[in-house]
Amino acid sequence: QVQLVESGGGLVQPGGSTRLSCTGSGLTLAEYAMNWFRQAPGKEREFVSTTSWSGDKTFYADSVRLRFTASRDNANNKAYLQMNNLKPDDTAVYYCAADRDDNGLMDYWGQGTQVTVSS
Repeated sequence: QVQLVESGGGLVQPGGSTRLSCTGSGLTLAEYAMNWFRQAPGKEREFVSTTSWSGDKTFYADSVRLRFTASRDNANNKAYLQMNNLKPDDTAVYYCAADRDDNGLMDYWGQGTQVTVSS
């Protein structure tokens, strides 16, 4: 059974940092481009970042560039999203997703983890 499981969400103060993890089971993450998306209350899900199979290329949404850093540890079947200088607008459920063909069509999704930025 293929699973992606996110962890690391929670309540963070504005300006603070947190790191999300995505752990894969039943699949080899090294065979997938790894992506992060988020969905804020009342809004559609939006793209956050995508990282190539080897991790040498990463693209970010303009709203998070220079504040968020995506990475991956293929040896341990994990992906990460380091989030710095968080803002209330970053409040959302964050999802990791695996894209085997790196074509923007996700093959697998995690269940999501809540990040709330509030004082």
